[in-house]
Amino acid sequence: MSTQLKYARDGITTKEMSYVAEQENVDAQWLRNEISKGSIIIPANINHKRLNPIGIGKGLKTKINANIGASKIRASVAEELKKLECCIKYGSDTAMDLSTGGNLNVIRQAIIDNSPIVIGTVPTYQVVEEANGKIENVKAEDWLEMIELQAKQGVDYMTIHAGILRRTLPLVKSRITGIVSRGGAILARWMLEHDRENPLYTQFEQICDIFQKYDVTFSLGDSLRPGCLHDATDAAQIEELKILGELTLKAWKKDCQVMIEGPGHIPLNQIRLNVELEKRYCHNAPFYVLGPLVTDIAPGYDHITSAIGAAVAAQHGADYLCYVTPAEHLGLPGPEEVKQGIIAYKIAAHAADIAKGIAHARDRDDELSMARFDFDWEKQFALSLDPETTRKIRSDLGTEADFCSMCGPDFCSMRNFHKLTGEKTFNERKREEKAKKMRQMEEERLI
Repeated sequence: MSTQLKYARDGITTKEMSYVAEQENVDAQWLRNEISKGSIIIPANINHKRLNPIGIGKGLKTKINANIGASKIRASVAEELKKLECCIKYGSDTAMDLSTGGNLNVIRQAIIDNSPIVIGTVPTYQVVEEANGKIENVKAEDWLEMIELQAKQGVDYMTIHAGILRRTLPLVKSRITGIVSRGGAILARWMLEHDRENPLYTQFEQICDIFQKYDVTFSLGDSLRPGCLHDATDAAQIEELKILGELTLKAWKKDCQVMIEGPGHIPLNQIRLNVELEKRYCHNAPFYVLGPLVTDIAPGYDHITSAIGAAVAAQHGADYLCYVTPAEHLGLPGPEEVKQGIIAYKIAAHAADIAKGIAHARDRDDELSMARFDFDWEKQFALSLDPETTRKIRSDLGTEADFCSMCGPDFCSMRNFHKLTGEKTFNERKREEKAKKMRQMEEERLI
């Protein structure tokens, strides 16, 4: 089998490319050319049968990911499928199954079989789970076996923490939070336990062979991402980024698609620099950022602190945003937290697309603004990111009033402007139309 990257390099426009071009309203030949250069990816495992493919990268709409997954504390196929339903309903472009507990193969297969959206994983988690948490018992080849198993199931992309090396470990000594990547911390422990180099790095070509076989996309993991503002943009983070750039070229030689994972906690004034460094060191491969969180003092509200950073990162060129939920740093997110994270990131991605000048990105905003000015509440509900919540908040006055409960009829600026211009609102026109029909019916009855 061939990969989307290989097809693009051979000048072949696949059905996935044609579908993405239509969805993005871009020229298919332009899209294929950008894929051939590695600046756009289409994660699409040949075994993910229900997939509606998406493009991630330069010139396309900013995409968002929602992390789901069971833990040893809470493991239920039904709950994970409920989370997946939330992802689909509220518009997440992808979902990552980060399960660390329960029957991992069954949970993952259920998610893939029920998902029209792209699915990603971190195979290292299952490697450790199957060793009962005993990292010292894990063999280097265990990663290859797990990666192949998950690829066969239909996983579209995998986070591979191949950039953390023995020589980079001393660089984290001055950090407050050390290594906060779960996969990165596991690999660091494995290297120390076995006194050997990172097996994902030493076996990288074998991983490429598996990925090429099933067209799995690399998400090269940022094992040394900062876990707090103090640790942002330090030597460890930058050194790993350079290594990921080298691995990107190796993957491309094997016709494997690649994106690069980015930092989690970055002050606002360093976000643009971080995006520029990724694009420079990683040869314009798509950039996938977690957040970034722009402050560390808001547990319970980190979907907000991170969405601020996500919008800024995407404005400056990040292509793909991994959501953060209100449960971040506190616990396992449930369906409601998943929803809150998705909505926050849909806002961030959309705001960035407007700032980047993506064609027609603002059309929906303008349409909703016209409906708001016209007091067409039903249209506002339909155009909003979360119609259910919008309708619930509006339930105090319903859809017939030409004002809201904050301003009332006398202080509503838009209502007063309508009166100033003499222009009738949606409800006024509707009432006039209803009265007209009533008169007609009465006249017909009298005749």
